[in-house]
Amino acid sequence: MRKYNGLTIIHGALAAALLTACAGRAPLHSEAPASQAPQAAPSQAAEPAVMPPPRQQGAPVALREDAPLRYVVKKGDTLWGIANHFIKQPWQWPEIWYVNDQVKNPHLIYPGDVLTLVWRDGRPMIMAADGLSADTEYLSPRVRELPLAQAIPTIPLESIRDFLSNPRLVDAEQLRDAPYILSFVDPHVIEGAGSLIYMQKLPNGGRTRWDAIRLGSKMVDPDSGELLGWEGTPVGAVEVRAFGTPATGLITRSDREALAGDRLIPPADETLDTNFYPHAPTHRIGGRILSVYDGVSQIGQYQVVTLNRGRREGIEPGHVLSILQAGRQARDPYSNHLVALPELYAGTLMVFKVESKVSYALVMSAVREIHTLDRVEQPQDGERF
Repeated sequence: MRKYNGLTIIHGALAAALLTACAGRAPLHSEAPASQAPQAAPSQAAEPAVMPPPRQQGAPVALREDAPLRYVVKKGDTLWGIANHFIKQPWQWPEIWYVNDQVKNPHLIYPGDVLTLVWRDGRPMIMAADGLSADTEYLSPRVRELPLAQAIPTIPLESIRDFLSNPRLVDAEQLRDAPYILSFVDPHVIEGAGSLIYMQKLPNGGRTRWDAIRLGSKMVDPDSGELLGWEGTPVGAVEVRAFGTPATGLITRSDREALAGDRLIPPADETLDTNFYPHAPTHRIGGRILSVYDGVSQIGQYQVVTLNRGRREGIEPGHVLSILQAGRQARDPYSNHLVALPELYAGTLMVFKVESKVSYALVMSAVREIHTLDRVEQPQDGERF
């Protein structure tokens, strides 16, 4: 056992003993390691887009019984997956990630980094081992020159990379004044990129670039009955060539074939931020899964879902929520009455995009079947992740 700047590095049998005696917890139960890791954490001089939230005092972090003492970060790893090697609830990673106070921003992890399980003031923590040296008693901060883009992400980005071209919510106010495709210059029923179109209700002298969408399912809050909006399936991008009534434009990008009647809305100005810091909300959510992208009936790991809770309900990117099977009933064999069954933990999701009335999340784990209308709520003590 060796100490560095208040840190104790644990080796051999002593580490194994401490793993099962963390902060007064009951003995740990083993779980199979995650087959795929999600993404990013920290260790660089460049400022991340989002700093981690203040550490919350919740349930103690439960280490896995088979947690390694040393882990070498590989290309393709994600923060979520790495955390799953060390702790039972991967979203608690910020609780155990050791921050060197002398470094402004140590919150990025790169392939090749060596992560080491250490103990500080009786608490388990993970730190980058490249800060340790056998010849020094102190941690020496170093400036990295690696690009921010090379840092591993928090979640599998391939699952959400094209999400900004996935359905987006369009409200009634947007639809009331939305321009639309009237017809095509050539006498075709459908058109694609490079085709000229006529547009109606386009403001004269206004913006020249628009996104074309096709209205999809109506989104209604299943609890309050509030109309949240309509899913807008991306069709492509349009550039105005001449204002007028009708106006003339060019389809510059095609996500699918354009049809007369497709609506035009301003392009999304936002860029999807991938510097997520998983954390539990501090308030009750009481939300539900409204839909799943691609319209499948059963929802599995790494699928994108829409929730009926958004910015106005305090939802933030990085919020981790439990999924609870809802609405299950069983018929009593003696009374013949239907009996509501208790909700069961079915999995975990993490919010990555938030709008006013809805949010979008990636399912990180699924231990039971997940369906639309299942509830989402704060993670509770004792849930298995």
